[in-house]
Amino acid sequence: MTLHPAPLQAGDAVALVCPAGPVPHDRLDIAVGVLASWGLEVRVAPHVRLKHDTYLAGTDEQRLGDLNAALADPEIRGVLAVRGGYGMQRIVDRVDFDAVRRDPKLVMGFSDITALHLALWAETGLATVLGPVVAQFDKGADSPTTLGARHSLMSAEPVEVRADPAESTASVRVGGVATGTLIGGNLCLIDATIGTRHSPELDGAILLIEDVFEAPYKVDRMLTHLLRSGLLDRVAGVAVGQFTDCADGWPVTAAEVIGERLGGLGVPVLGGLPIGHGVDNIAIGHGVQATLDATAGTLTVAPATHDPRNS
Repeated sequence: MTLHPAPLQAGDAVALVCPAGPVPHDRLDIAVGVLASWGLEVRVAPHVRLKHDTYLAGTDEQRLGDLNAALADPEIRGVLAVRGGYGMQRIVDRVDFDAVRRDPKLVMGFSDITALHLALWAETGLATVLGPVVAQFDKGADSPTTLGARHSLMSAEPVEVRADPAESTASVRVGGVATGTLIGGNLCLIDATIGTRHSPELDGAILLIEDVFEAPYKVDRMLTHLLRSGLLDRVAGVAVGQFTDCADGWPVTAAEVIGERLGGLGVPVLGGLPIGHGVDNIAIGHGVQATLDATAGTLTVAPATHDPRNS
């Protein structure tokens, strides 16, 4: 059974956590200001502002403690990752999944936070928001990234994402229409989750992939691993977000690799979606029903939230 948290409302408390990499304080301050302008009570987890000398935002125990405290706190209605980077996989097996089952609340992030989305879905069936880390609110309070996050967090309405011809993956397309549960996120993290207890079940699902700083041959290797593992044998469709700065010295592009590797699946494939590490990062539900219309160039995703007032 899917767990749908209630949408955030003015006055709700949200926790800002860094379960992976550290964040510059100026970007954190911008995020706090934006969230406060929505009427939310913002609580920054204890270890987020500490000075860090590594690629991790604190020790494993510090990062895990902040995350689990937020998930267990009955006053907190949303748990928002401040930044991705690296580190979620180091602690994901010790997340307090019982707390999530007792009190489902909104969780948002992307990139390295993909590991958390996949774990929450596998362990609890929690629908989450695959959307920007709040450090990306430095794109502007009125940016599509920030406004899209507000929509997904504070409403119970679906999101339609249209393929953008300007995106580097726009050439990736196999026509058709597919409907299924949307699962995925960062390709590198999906690939790294195979073989763990949180490896996603993609039979009948819409897989979403995006990535950054991965050369085309590495994208090839990861997609080939997904194919060889059997994970894509019965996938219903593939939504392709941004593959940002994914170039090396060879003339082949990441988009060409994706088209070649996934074009033979016999299912709809749609690239050019403004989801990921590019200029805009549109928030969508994860673990919810989605319709991929590769012919029309749209991905329509149900909300992660359920408003009990509409029951």
